[in-house]
Amino acid sequence: MQMLMPEPQIFVEKTLALIKPDVVAKEEEIEDLILRTGFMIVQKRKLQLSPEQCSIFYADQYGKMFFPNLAAYMSSGPSVAMVLARHRAVSFWKELLGPSNSIKARMTHPHSLRAVYGTDDLRNGLHGSVSISSAEREIRFMFPEVISEPIPAGQRARDYLNLHVNPTLLAGLTALCKEKPADPMLLQMSGKANGCHHMMPKESFCFTISETWLADWLIEHNPNKPRLQHHVTEEEHQE
Repeated sequence: MQMLMPEPQIFVEKTLALIKPDVVAKEEEIEDLILRTGFMIVQKRKLQLSPEQCSIFYADQYGKMFFPNLAAYMSSGPSVAMVLARHRAVSFWKELLGPSNSIKARMTHPHSLRAVYGTDDLRNGLHGSVSISSAEREIRFMFPEVISEPIPAGQRARDYLNLHVNPTLLAGLTALCKEKPADPMLLQMSGKANGCHHMMPKESFCFTISETWLADWLIEHNPNKPRLQHHVTEEEHQE
């Protein structure tokens, strides 16, 4: 008797990532790392939060002694908000961030993003949603115009891949075959490639030249690149 196996399904989560005001200058460096760790940047937006908006966004922290300083810090300059998507996006992004206290992160998780980019407990460089439900709330707050639709699974996911992903991937593989990168050696991506030393453990990043070339090609030719807003508008400031 032949056993029927369930069809494999593709499960994708979304989470919110924030590059905080004092780290915005490192935006491109951080974005490159995000893409190279398997995330897709679904939406991206640069905005200036008002103290009132910060109070709403961090409502769960209201009443704590550090809350006024948190609101002042987060409204001190532009931030970059991103919707990140991948399998287990919430937990994986939290793992990359490390402990919320950057001082502690440098002792216990020295390769985490908050250890590298953060300063202390308050100015820890980056934000990540703590759960799927908080991710949904925070994404709606930062991107109110975006309609959150269910991530397709099963046949719908395969149809989506065939229609929207495979053509671009095929074009990239064709370009790779024509380019034929000369050296197939392994690259150890410890952050040195983009000027960021000791970013993550070396074992976390191991790519061939061909894989790195293809990854760069796909990033450059992504047909769904989000429209980036490079300047903070008065309208956003008043949102």
